Amino acid sequence: MPDDRPIHVTRPFLPPLAELTPYLEEIWESRILSNAGPLHERFEGALCDHLGVDHASLVANGTLGLILALRALKITGEVITTPSSYVATSHALLWNQITPVFVDLDPDTLTIDPARIEAALTPRTTAILPVHCYGIPCDVGAIGGLAADHGLKVIYDAAPAFGVRLRGESILAHGDASVVSFHATKVFNTFEGGAVVCRDPATKQRVDELRNLGLAAGATVVSTGLNAKMSEFNAAVGLVQLRHVDALIDRRRELDRLYRRLLTGCRGIRCPALPAEVTANHAYFPILVEPDHALGRDALLERMARHRIHARSYFDPLISDHPMYRDLPSARPENLPVARRVSRSVICLPLSPDLADATVETIVGLIAGA
Repeated sequence: MPDDRPIHVTRPFLPPLAELTPYLEEIWESRILSNAGPLHERFEGALCDHLGVDHASLVANGTLGLILALRALKITGEVITTPSSYVATSHALLWNQITPVFVDLDPDTLTIDPARIEAALTPRTTAILPVHCYGIPCDVGAIGGLAADHGLKVIYDAAPAFGVRLRGESILAHGDASVVSFHATKVFNTFEGGAVVCRDPATKQRVDELRNLGLAAGATVVSTGLNAKMSEFNAAVGLVQLRHVDALIDRRRELDRLYRRLLTGCRGIRCPALPAEVTANHAYFPILVEPDHALGRDALLERMARHRIHARSYFDPLISDHPMYRDLPSARPENLPVARRVSRSVICLPLSPDLADATVETIVGLIAGA
């Protein structure tokens, strides 16, 4: 190991303080700390340019972004979603008094299965809330087709999908809106933050009003909004991080290839494949520990922990297993066999730009030598 610190599944990148200092001096000089200040506006524009999208609204975090996107698009009734995500996905529905309807996963991509979506449609269904889990894109073509056929909105929880492209186009450009997180553990971070990416200026204007307590021009309140604004400090961090994110993703790609090469032929371990048309951001490196592995998932996690390798079993339990969701008809275990199997077998291995090749070799040695 390079030092005595535990190796975690995710580790935030901190920008060089010298690069951040001029922005901090600008904030101190202007005394503008929030409310769409100059750095906020600069970052919002730079973000659209970097991602290749037309409209983005910065928010204080990804969870608030989901809540606002659902409210801006006037979603009601039932929304079809995945049980394999962080609880923020479904919590955003409950905050809008929407009923989540869970459907099963595609066993190859580990994202929502479009065939299951169609089977779950009811007269109360108004939208689909899929998740690009681990940064792996959903089948956006099939989901978009279903939505068009049935008159549904699509809001993507794209929390870990910053910089992901499908056939050269940003994955965030799909659906009626996509919400990306800039939490400290993400590929791109502003310590805390996020953005709602949308198709048209009218939706952006609606999100912008909602993130500022429903204020429109002047002091006129036009809706019941939230205080979901991004501060000038977080925008400054974002402007600096944009200088580094492509190089960080390149290093993640190298580590992804190394893991895949070293794990080839490792009994009882499956690495989900990335489609050839996807330019990934390598936000996570999930493996599936299958029944023929010598130890099994939980024992393997314990072994790695003893060696100060803190991997994670995302997402176990499933959202549908938590007390506030498990009484929903769609949460019944028999409805979600793939999701349950995946949740009990997945491990996300450490994947951070500062991870040494030798550490990857040590981790794989623990897995293969079990």
